[in-house]
Amino acid sequence: MATRPVEIGPAGLHAARAIERIRIARGLTQHRLAARYTALGRPMSNTALSRTERAHRRCDVDDLVAISAALGVSPAVLLPLETSPIQIWECTQGVLLG
Repeated sequence: MATRPVEIGPAGLHAARAIERIRIARGLTQHRLAARYTALGRPMSNTALSRTERAHRRCDVDDLVAISAALGVSPAVLLPLETSPIQIWECTQGVLLG
C-alpha cells in the first residue's frame, strides 16, 4: 500500500521563502549555499536546496538549523513570527501539542 507524502504546511512554506529571500539578500547562489551547508557536515546538492526553496522538499529541524548556520542567521529567522492556532493545527495535522 502506497503512502501519501506529508504536505508542507504554512510554517514550512514560510521557511522555504525565507531561505531563498535571505540567500539572495546575502548574494549567495544556490550552489554556494549548498557548499556552505555541506561544509557543516550535512551534504546537500544545489538541486536539493532548490527543491527546498520551492517547497518541493521538506526541511526537517536538522536541515533548518544547518541552513540557518550556512546563511549566518538564527533558525528563528526562518520561522514565522506569529502563527495562529489554525496554522498550528494545519502544521501538526491535528496532533495536539502540550
